Amino acid sequence: MKYRAYKYRLYPNNEQKVLIEKHIGSCRFIYNYALAKKVKAYQIDRINLSRFDIQSDLPKMKRSEEYCWLKEVNSSSLQASLANLDSAYTKFFREHRRFPKFKSKKDNKQSFSVPKNTKVNFENNYVFIPKFKSGIKAKIHRTFEGIVKSSTISRTATGKYFISILVEMNEHNTPMRPICENKTVGIDLGIKTFAVISDGTEIPNPKYLNKSLDKIKKLQRSLSRKAKGSKNREKSRIKLALAHEKVVNRRNNFLHKVTYYLVNNYDTICLEDLNVKGMVKNHHLAQSLLDISIGAFNTILEYKAKERGINILRIGRFEPSSRLCTCGYINRSLTLNIREWVCPECGSIHDRDLLAANNIKLFALRNINTVGTTEINACGDMSGVTHSAQETPNI
Repeated sequence: MKYRAYKYRLYPNNEQKVLIEKHIGSCRFIYNYALAKKVKAYQIDRINLSRFDIQSDLPKMKRSEEYCWLKEVNSSSLQASLANLDSAYTKFFREHRRFPKFKSKKDNKQSFSVPKNTKVNFENNYVFIPKFKSGIKAKIHRTFEGIVKSSTISRTATGKYFISILVEMNEHNTPMRPICENKTVGIDLGIKTFAVISDGTEIPNPKYLNKSLDKIKKLQRSLSRKAKGSKNREKSRIKLALAHEKVVNRRNNFLHKVTYYLVNNYDTICLEDLNVKGMVKNHHLAQSLLDISIGAFNTILEYKAKERGINILRIGRFEPSSRLCTCGYINRSLTLNIREWVCPECGSIHDRDLLAANNIKLFALRNINTVGTTEINACGDMSGVTHSAQETPNI
């Protein structure tokens, strides 16, 4: 069995918006209440309270006058908040993850979970969850087949509502395609050009954040001048959030188009195992690196490739991909600002990005000892590849 999430936009009416906010606030309160209780119990008595120890407090709290408002929300959602905290607490001790933090109503994204009884009406575009008997209007842009396991309702910083539905589906194992040289490409990711493919194709970097930076700075200055708690400040906050949201949406759209192009045109894709966390520590490149979202690109590419039986091969991050000439010479003095170099031994002129893409393909195929349609020698077969930029795909 495999699991897949489907995300839909919700359009609740005013009454439903109030009820959604009650669910969000109640789940946040229970999460913070349980976290405070667990921390106190560990500091004083050195005991670790389980979620079932705290869950037994819920019926008493609902009967009390102080917390009787907890009756208005779905009890399963409250229990899910405790389960999420228990999972975060366990990961902190066993996997050395970050210690759970208290949730704030000022967080940009607010959400609550619905562990069961989520139903979708595909014909009328409605989603039904507990406490919402009439259903919530939704934009059902695609259907699914399977068992609905759980769902999560979220509100973005711009006031938009979404539901993410986790579906259990029958797993159909797509056979992996055979690795063949003429259907294999190496890809060199970068800042100036988002991706250079070993067949000569270049995908330019759209630089969505950089293009919107002036507008975002202007909106941030406008927000800082507004009085805290005023309606004008809230309007400015929403305008700023919309600007950031637009950048994120455009970037995600670009990544999906690029990955769709790659998995539909190639059988094997070779990439470098880049240390993104280490790279962003360079403060001169951090903003540009985060703008191209290498991590998101890898995640999207991997799940699309798995669905279609596409092979993803990776090489080590210390391989001399941009330094190795076709004759075997390694240029050890190559720096980042040099985009083109001449081999002193054979006289070949190399575009560093295209050379890196071809060498990534060479190293990846060599690592698995694969023989494709033609044998690859130690320097890599780069026949038929030009050093000029090819026509950019329609992405």
